[in-house]
Amino acid sequence: MMRDGYVARWQGREYQVSPDGDHVRIYQPEPADGFEEVRPGRYVRVVPAGEVEDLAYVRTTCTWQGQPFIVLGEHDGWLRVEYTGGRWPVAQAMGLEVFDFGVYQGWAPAGEVAELREQRV
Repeated sequence: MMRDGYVARWQGREYQVSPDGDHVRIYQPEPADGFEEVRPGRYVRVVPAGEVEDLAYVRTTCTWQGQPFIVLGEHDGWLRVEYTGGRWPVAQAMGLEVFDFGVYQGWAPAGEVAELREQRV
């Protein structure tokens, strides 16, 4: 699974989370005591920030065509990637879309990416 977002341990289990001041929203895909359904397959519980441990931001990185990227998502054998090399001529030559000033994104065939790894930042 490609992850890009906050994670934390709560009561011995790692969850996808969203920090919110003095609280943390904890998400999981199935119902459980204290969790409220926010949409089908997505349940949330708000807990005090002091109750969570090991809060970190996790992102998946890779290389594609020898260039560095972060992986934002995946769909049907393709990875949504964002170029982190910072060089416009390289991004342009690769056919990446200008998403924002200095931000270049595109779709890479999953079979063409290398060095997929998860990093905690």
